Amino acid sequence: MAKVAGIQMVSKPSGKSENYSKAVKLVQEAASQGADIICLPELWLSGYHFNREDIRLLADTAESRMISSFQRLAQEIKTVLIVPFLEISNTPAGYGSNYFISSAIIDNDGKLLGIYRKSLLWGQEEKTFTPGEKSYPVFKTAAGTVGVLICYDIEFPEPARELALKGADIIFAPSVWSLEAENRWDIQLPCRALDNTVYIFGVNAAGNGACGKSKLVSPEGTVMSEASADKEKIIYGEITRETLKHARTKIPYLKDYSNAFQHEKGHHS
Repeated sequence: MAKVAGIQMVSKPSGKSENYSKAVKLVQEAASQGADIICLPELWLSGYHFNREDIRLLADTAESRMISSFQRLAQEIKTVLIVPFLEISNTPAGYGSNYFISSAIIDNDGKLLGIYRKSLLWGQEEKTFTPGEKSYPVFKTAAGTVGVLICYDIEFPEPARELALKGADIIFAPSVWSLEAENRWDIQLPCRALDNTVYIFGVNAAGNGACGKSKLVSPEGTVMSEASADKEKIIYGEITRETLKHARTKIPYLKDYSNAFQHEKGHHS
């Protein structure tokens, strides 16, 4: 069993130092409540509506002091951290820079397990960011096997299915999901959970046009815990392997999908 926490946060656009201080306090609060895994929302540090002229100042590399500080924090509080950030990566041979919407996955001993880059960009994001590779790794943490999909990524069935088949116990979806798309948020997260009999934790921003309503969904598609639409809030829940196993016995989507798929491959080869 693991206790998971999602931090629904209001970020000040381009207010990097203010957002950082607030996030650290909220992470420490979640850890004090016994959370084994804590996730922050998409682009919490820069805010989603940051000043694009300041992008270089707001961006971090995977080796930045900001990421290192969260590695130290994870080690201190002995908690797995999912830390989204605006990533800058210099292109080969010095041809400028690429910017990604990324997330660091840090184990509870402070080790950086990997960086996931948002693979499917929504609307105007394409003007600012580069999409990450459409490969979806799972990360084996001290508190369970974790997948990460960022916002728009969770609207597509395939990435979540790939993570479930690779053994994810829970998929975190750090997001800045808009008020206009609130209906889709309420539909997509339970769908992805039930489709794949996997826990889904949508960790959304609040304020600045985001719809809030961060939610943890069970492997049978039931909302276990949910935040309000507009307030900052840490929501908690417990995930167990027994619940996953029970759901997958009762609703054998993954097994039957795998069997059918392997049968088709064998049939056509």
